[in-house]
This record gives sequence, structure tokens and C-alpha cells, in this order.
Amino acid sequence: MAGEKQETPWPLPKFRFSVDIGGQTDIGFQEVSGLDAETQIIEYRSGNSGAFSTVKMPGIAKYSNVTMKRGIFIDDSTFWDWYSQITMNTIERQTVIIKLLDEQGSPAVTWTLANAWPTKITATDLKSDGNEVAVDTIEIAHEGLTIS
Repeated sequence: MAGEKQETPWPLPKFRFSVDIGGQTDIGFQEVSGLDAETQIIEYRSGNSGAFSTVKMPGIAKYSNVTMKRGIFIDDSTFWDWYSQITMNTIERQTVIIKLLDEQGSPAVTWTLANAWPTKITATDLKSDGNEVAVDTIEIAHEGLTIS
């Protein structure tokens, strides 16, 4: 019934989230994707092993680039300015914090990207017969993903 306390908790919805990049907090994005972590596999077989198979061990961690989409605003070139700083392996790396918010607006799950920097920016497509909001896409590389 409506208004009754639930016996078991429900999963969190994914539509309420916020992003902090460097010193900027609560940047509004339409979509965040690519929060992936993978560990490469090292196969090893000792020369004196009696087994006719390899042993699999964890190797180097690998992280996917994170893609974020947000609406274009007048006089806001923050991401283009950040991207334009890339020259000969020099870029201002930032800590990016992505927070999934609960019903009260408090962070329930937090993903932190270490040493993040933009690798690709895609401007919106333009259509004379469209009625969508103009959206920029930024792809960010990083060196570590922690979840809390």
C-alpha cells in the first residue's frame, strides 16, 4: 500500500547524480557512461609443473575512458578550455567525482577518477528540423577508479 514502509530496500534509480571536476562542484550532466575497471590476466606455467595447463594471475588494471554528455550553455567553454591545454604531454589533470544521489540528495555511491584529463570533445550535431537540446560530449581518460 502507498505510504507503508518497505520491508526490503529498493535499488537506487540512476537518474539523479552530480559531477565534480577539480574545483567545480555539482556540474549538471545528461549522461555519464564508461565507469569500467578490468584486470588483465597473466598466464603462467612453471617449467616443473606437472599440470598441463597454466595458472591465471591478476595483472595490470585497465580503466575505460569515461564519457559525459551535457547541454551547451552560452559563454561556457570550460571543457574546450581544459582540452586546449593539451600540448606536448602537458595537461592539467583533475580529480573527477561522480555521485549517485539518494532520495534526500545525499551521495549514496561515489566514483572517483584519479588524474583525469580530456581525450576527446565532440560538439553537438545541428539539424534545422530538430527539437532537441544542443549537447556536447567529453571523453575523459584517467589512471584509477575508486568506489565508495
